[in-house]
Amino acid sequence: MAPTILMRPTKKDWQRQSQSESEDDDMVGRKELMPLVMSQVGQHFVPLVITMVGLPARGKTILAYKIQQYLNWTNHKAKVFSVSSYRRKHIESYSSHDLFRKENSEAAEIRQLSAQEAQDDATKWLQDGGDVAILDGTHITQARRQTVYDHFAKVMGYKVLFIECVCEDEMLIERNVKEVLQFSKDYRNMSSEKALDDFHHKIEHYMEQYEPMKPKTDGYSYIKFLNAGESLTVCRLNSPMQSEVLAFVSNVKPLSKTFYFSRHGESENNVLGRIGGDADLSVRGRTYAAALARYFNNEERLEGLRVWTSELKRTHQTAQGIKALVEPVPALNELYAGVCEGLSYEEMQSKFPQEFAWRDQDKLQYRYPWGESYIDIMTRLKPVLLELEGDIDNLLIISHQAVLRCLLGYFLNKKHEELPYINVPLHTIIKLTISGYKCKMEVIKLNIECVDTYRKQPKNCSISRSVDDALLTVPAHFENLSLWNHSPIVQL
Repeated sequence: MAPTILMRPTKKDWQRQSQSESEDDDMVGRKELMPLVMSQVGQHFVPLVITMVGLPARGKTILAYKIQQYLNWTNHKAKVFSVSSYRRKHIESYSSHDLFRKENSEAAEIRQLSAQEAQDDATKWLQDGGDVAILDGTHITQARRQTVYDHFAKVMGYKVLFIECVCEDEMLIERNVKEVLQFSKDYRNMSSEKALDDFHHKIEHYMEQYEPMKPKTDGYSYIKFLNAGESLTVCRLNSPMQSEVLAFVSNVKPLSKTFYFSRHGESENNVLGRIGGDADLSVRGRTYAAALARYFNNEERLEGLRVWTSELKRTHQTAQGIKALVEPVPALNELYAGVCEGLSYEEMQSKFPQEFAWRDQDKLQYRYPWGESYIDIMTRLKPVLLELEGDIDNLLIISHQAVLRCLLGYFLNKKHEELPYINVPLHTIIKLTISGYKCKMEVIKLNIECVDTYRKQPKNCSISRSVDDALLTVPAHFENLSLWNHSPIVQL
């Protein structure tokens, strides 16, 4: 059953609509106005500059890149400008914490130059069409923050939001320090003991100069992010984009976590090469479900495990042997193919050749008649992503190819146009280990035979293409469900 979601029509919807409507004068006039109206609605009035504030090892960089990841996913152009990266261009080899002493005037000039370069590049990037620039640095003095505000707000006319990361939890600080030492280029060639001592001295130098923000008197738009999201303080937010950032930051808990993703076991529709529907698992799909249960019923993996499925029965059947809490999540339902639900690619080409060609031309934005697009899935997955960015851990998501492509694409920072072609094979567990803003992926293939449902984009996507060209990359499938009789695979 299709989710009830109101979506803005895509270009293909307008094309289909224009073919079926009468071309009277009134309608022609409306059509001429549509592109103008839609383009005006889609524009952002004023760019936003997010300025991170706080001592080292307070989680600024992690939060900055998390915000960038989420905003890019939601179709905003966001980019982090790291002051430290600019500083390393001037000082290639980091030697010691003396670089951050207040009395070191030469180093202070380099740090000041680096901050200015980050600011200049952020300005140019926003002028070239960016939506949100994120300045990742300490910005620990009121004078430095005022310089940023004066340039972006008063000179450029942009919105400015300060996010101050404060950490009073010593265990959190210790964890953050370990992550900095693990990933920072400054300590790559330094022993762990020396690096730890050096970094603590660096923090002390910054503490001597740190001027905490005073939101009641500073007059800035401001969010205080305390103890990795334990609590927030908010002042003077004054734009929709700032509110969207707040909604995300309110959900973020930048902790290490592990997620598992799996498609349902092979379904009867997979065997027959049919898309969508609510089919049962095949014989081999049920074998995979049993193997998946054995994998996760391991005592170490089972502890604290949660399982999310879609509402479709093939995911429920896949999860039924796992001894953990199983929760159906409607947003995890497969992309609804509208009038093409249950059709094979061959049948779709035969009945709707123009739709099939449009789908190949732009699989990301293509919406099935009375169905959904990948963009629609991304929209309904936003609450799921916010939940995953929270304090949830050890979670198995059993869902569908298009949905898992979108979820994996988010965590792996894939471009939107890459999402429809991420390969998520059947009978495979994908494990993501998230630490800070880094993500490690492992692929665990369970040795149970199944069909391959992956279809590459054909080279010829023209509406006038031949049937052979249209079906060139359609994956092989069986003609019937009698797998035990070794039915021949249809090769196209």
